[in-house]
Amino acid sequence: MSDALKSKIADVFDEPGCDHNVNKEERQRKKGCAKPLTPGAAAGGCAFDGAKIALQPIVDVAHLVHAPLACEGNGWDNRGAASSGSERYRTGFTTDLTELDIVMGHGERKLYRALREVIEAEQPPAVFVYATCVPALIGDDIHAVCKAATQTFGTPCIPVNAPGFVGSKNLGNKLAGEAMLDHVIGTVEPAETTPYDINIVGDYNLSGELWQVKPLLDRLGIRILGSLAADARYKQVAMMHRAKVTMMVCSKALINVARKLEERYGIPYFEGSFYGISDTSEALRTMCRMLVERGADAALLDRCEALIAEEEAAIWAQLEPFRPRVAGRRVLLYTGGHKSWSVVAALQELGMEVIGTSVRKATEEDKGRVVEIMGDDKHMFDNMAPKDMYRLLKEAGADLLMSGGRSQFVALKAKMPWVDVNQEKHEPYAGYMGMVDLLRAIDRAVNNPMWEELRSPAPWDTPLEQGAILPAHRGACPVTGVPAAATARPVTYAPGEAAGDLPPHAATVMPNGAASLAEAPPSSVTPSFPTSPTLSPAALSALPSSTTDFEDC
Repeated sequence: MSDALKSKIADVFDEPGCDHNVNKEERQRKKGCAKPLTPGAAAGGCAFDGAKIALQPIVDVAHLVHAPLACEGNGWDNRGAASSGSERYRTGFTTDLTELDIVMGHGERKLYRALREVIEAEQPPAVFVYATCVPALIGDDIHAVCKAATQTFGTPCIPVNAPGFVGSKNLGNKLAGEAMLDHVIGTVEPAETTPYDINIVGDYNLSGELWQVKPLLDRLGIRILGSLAADARYKQVAMMHRAKVTMMVCSKALINVARKLEERYGIPYFEGSFYGISDTSEALRTMCRMLVERGADAALLDRCEALIAEEEAAIWAQLEPFRPRVAGRRVLLYTGGHKSWSVVAALQELGMEVIGTSVRKATEEDKGRVVEIMGDDKHMFDNMAPKDMYRLLKEAGADLLMSGGRSQFVALKAKMPWVDVNQEKHEPYAGYMGMVDLLRAIDRAVNNPMWEELRSPAPWDTPLEQGAILPAHRGACPVTGVPAAATARPVTYAPGEAAGDLPPHAATVMPNGAASLAEAPPSSVTPSFPTSPTLSPAALSALPSSTTDFEDC
């Protein structure tokens, strides 16, 4: 690891914008918040993965991964970030380092050629170059290559130095933010600025969630000048230094960007959420208040309150028919970050009871909000093993698990519905309209008649309460070829009769002096039924059909 990267990591770990980090001793502060891995547990993403998912929603940039093929193959398109324009971000570019490249030291040369090919073929506004474990270990200097390529080709080539071995996915998020601060933010001036320009940091437009919020901002006259990185363009990131206010959606990921924007350019920030009705309204109020403090017209506050009143009345009217179908349902929430409290508030607004919420990847402020919303910290937990999650679902009588895709199989094993609220989801849940989508997803899950059928005993495990008639055998079994007895008759099965109550008229003729059915060949056993006999389940096993599997034919 280079000295420059070590210095950058130390700077990221010493984060004054994080209350939890500030309260640590100086020695512990330098170690960050990484925890030792648990043997047998999923380790989560690496630093490269965190950097890639933080920047990939910048849709018009070419994202070039300097690595063997598998790194880009595993990291490609691993979020459902949506774009309203360019689809270049969904094209995977990689230098595809081979063993020969590594042994012969051809990594830097191959990276330079790859940059030339990408720029000539795509003409992107910029190319982001991601370092990974292999080039970092062999000493490839991606900063020098990117600088040379930028001077030669005239296209900004941005080094994102976050090899996987340096730490967790969260550290990779922050290193990606540092790359933007060092090489991108402040490099382009907007054509014009207004008192209503904002930045949104830490949102990724998953499943198009930003598009459910942007119309609200448009009605208020608020412009998203800079974005990192929801449906963003390269110029939007480069112009972030001219915004008036920054809204930080996920402080765990990019708080360093919001803090340094304030320190370098005087742009204040606040943390907010667009999950839930009350949280969406509060975020809009805070945004408008801070813009007014920075020079916007005071009438913005009145427009904001009018918009909130109109939207809340409309959304509650749409939610009302659904609420009785989900009210009182018990939910286990296993997610993290800001969703650990924002989704809790949204569920409580719908009349649902949250029996527990995960606070993994959450800051101390996030945990404080959970306590404020739920009343205590008894319902908070960090990572949970699958067996513990299964036991909690059963013991607490949960009706629903809301989590990411890796936990869905615990819910299925518990015969319980599951709703995806993680980054891989396919439905947007942000803003006022997002509550309708969320409620429909919950209603569709918990009220699906499949679950009642799945939890009920199997038909063959339930004693019959009424008699049944087994039809007479006909023809021959297509498997064994054993013909049906010529004297076969329908059999009446009456539940409740004892095994020893085989009626005398259901006698079975034993051939060749055999003492029992076990001694007689199946094809030679002939039942004698002058009338339709009545048999119990145990007595039914004495019939020839039980020996020859006729009922299965």
